[in-house]
Amino acid sequence: MAKVKYYYDESALSYRKITVNKSNYYRRIFLIFLAIFFIAFIGFIGFSQIIMSPTAIAQKRELENLEFNFELLNKRLEESSAILSQLQERDNNIYRSYFEANPITEEQRKAGFGGVNRYKVLEGYDNSKLIKSITKEVDILSKQMVVQSKSLDEIVALAKQKENMLSSIPAILPIKIEDLTSVASGYKMRMHPILKINKFHKGMDFTARIGTPIYASGNGRVIIAERSSTYGNVVYISHGYGYKTIYAHMSKIKARRGQEVKRGDLIGYVGNTGLSVAAHLHYEVQKNGISLNPINFYYGNLSLDEFAALQKASEESQSFD
Repeated sequence: MAKVKYYYDESALSYRKITVNKSNYYRRIFLIFLAIFFIAFIGFIGFSQIIMSPTAIAQKRELENLEFNFELLNKRLEESSAILSQLQERDNNIYRSYFEANPITEEQRKAGFGGVNRYKVLEGYDNSKLIKSITKEVDILSKQMVVQSKSLDEIVALAKQKENMLSSIPAILPIKIEDLTSVASGYKMRMHPILKINKFHKGMDFTARIGTPIYASGNGRVIIAERSSTYGNVVYISHGYGYKTIYAHMSKIKARRGQEVKRGDLIGYVGNTGLSVAAHLHYEVQKNGISLNPINFYYGNLSLDEFAALQKASEESQSFD
């Protein structure tokens, strides 16, 4: 049996019975139940966070590590991209410029990344924006590295070709300067000493004792090594790149036809054979079949003073052939 409760009514100076309204009663019951449910829910959430299972804890840490590694990877990609950009700039402005190759345009370096959304499959994940950004950066970087790698391969090939060309161009005196007696004639009109006609002298005549060594002035292949009526014992060397040299009036030929020679290799000895009036070497330089002034090709082993003296002697001396 429920207890009856009273309250003191001061106005009536007497105790009155407390009566409970049913609607208020049910409202109180509902509020109490709601408060209990809310407290229980908050407690459950907090408790579940405190006592997560080892698997859940490991998964949470793994996700945090992945996010951290993604951020590190993104930074490294940005650094690598900056380094590659510097290499691309040097490639265009220094390497390719030096070897006279056309620069690679920005469109060529980044071609193939427009149009279709190739990263649509990466959408819908928690970190889709970050994943798409990194994947796109990797793709662009990979493409640019392939283009740059091919460019460097081309530069290496050009460097080797340039090295071969520089080694092949006739760039030294065919006779050591200490072995020269004088320079008999240069590249200009001269009276031929035997034919007695005014004729253009296409090379230079170097006077030296018979038997003085003669050297190849550049890398190449011997295409003629024979005796002729005009040049006597003569050697022709093809240097490639359109260059050819002629060594005439030898006393003895050392080189043989088809032989590969290097700059400075012995190919024969000074003589007085063919249409010649004294012991000397007649030396010519040709480019694409046109004779050039040999004085312009002695930069390989002459000082400025030696070059000036040689040039002056070639202008004043008489032709020996």
